Amino acid sequence: VAEDVARFASEAGQDRFRPQTGLPLSTYFSSLKLRWLLDNIPGARERATGGELLFGNIDTFLLWNLTGGPKGGVHVTDVTNASRTQLLNLKTLDWDAEILEAFDIPRAVLPEVRSSSEVYGEATVGAIAGVPVTGILGDQQAALVGQACFRPGEVKNTYGTGCFLLMNTGERPVPSNFGLLTTVAYKFGSGAAHYALEGGVAIAGALVQWLRDNLGIIEKSQDVEPLARTVNDNGGVYFVPAFSGLYAPYWKENARGVIAGLTRYANKGHIARAVLEATAFQTREVVEAMEKDSRIELASLRVDGGMVANELLMQFQADVLDREVVRPDIQETTALGAAYAAGMAVKFFSGLEELRANWAVDRTWKPHLTEKEREKLYRQWKKAVTRSFDWMES
Repeated sequence: VAEDVARFASEAGQDRFRPQTGLPLSTYFSSLKLRWLLDNIPGARERATGGELLFGNIDTFLLWNLTGGPKGGVHVTDVTNASRTQLLNLKTLDWDAEILEAFDIPRAVLPEVRSSSEVYGEATVGAIAGVPVTGILGDQQAALVGQACFRPGEVKNTYGTGCFLLMNTGERPVPSNFGLLTTVAYKFGSGAAHYALEGGVAIAGALVQWLRDNLGIIEKSQDVEPLARTVNDNGGVYFVPAFSGLYAPYWKENARGVIAGLTRYANKGHIARAVLEATAFQTREVVEAMEKDSRIELASLRVDGGMVANELLMQFQADVLDREVVRPDIQETTALGAAYAAGMAVKFFSGLEELRANWAVDRTWKPHLTEKEREKLYRQWKKAVTRSFDWMES
């Protein structure tokens, strides 16, 4: 797939299809993986063209199987999942004919694109036979809905293995000039589609896991916070976790991980603190890109995911952003968002105002650092990031 990325990029640049799809050419998305499958599996292209082979992301696979599979299963996806294949035109909300032709992908293999909240079909499986399937959302879009970010400028960040920030930009797709992705946020039934800017941080919680599994500095992930609290600051140590390159806003596949600023004074507490701070610094970089692209200044950051239990990280996130960081009562926001989409389709929920009213605050962190301290730390972080660039030779 990397060879196809390089070849298509050499013809018209990495952003060749960004105006239509909001995405740069990358091995990350489904389009060129599908092309590879059709080219390399004997008979696949012929079967796909003849309608004997079907493509879909996990949502399509699950829906097809739930509604009958080979016995009449519904072959459908929603606009949010479709927008991450690099085959969907963001304006028409349908598969883009020009891109299908360029990648030599037959339209017959692709699912029908529908809204995120409607009745797609009825389950035929065991105890749930006859139950309508009514909601489909991509992982991060579901978290955005679960956080009730329905107004332009509202942002959520999900802290998991990686970090994913989404900003609602309203009913217009906002092209990114600062390394972000433009995507569909949600479309409820016949209502207008809403769009989002997305920035992904590849390594967040995964860095804590690396500290645990590869270095053995901690026994379990929860141990990182008490270890980091054994020191008052990072001791000048910065950890850039570019294990497989850098994602937003850099998109540098040849970057590699760097620990910078080490002295004989540094100890494992400083390393642990640098691990947590890396997630906060990377989040600030994405937030800054979002503010530039959208021309909307972030008021606060709504957070969810496993790492939001780490109060040291959440406080430092507020400090380095100079914004309030807000954790909701219900932190399983992805599942909540999917439930909202399904419930809206069958009128279990009356509308967005009811969903907004359901959202409640568990805890808010306010920034404490002075501007001088904050900018010094961030300046050193940016310096460390540059040291990770171009480590792999092409």
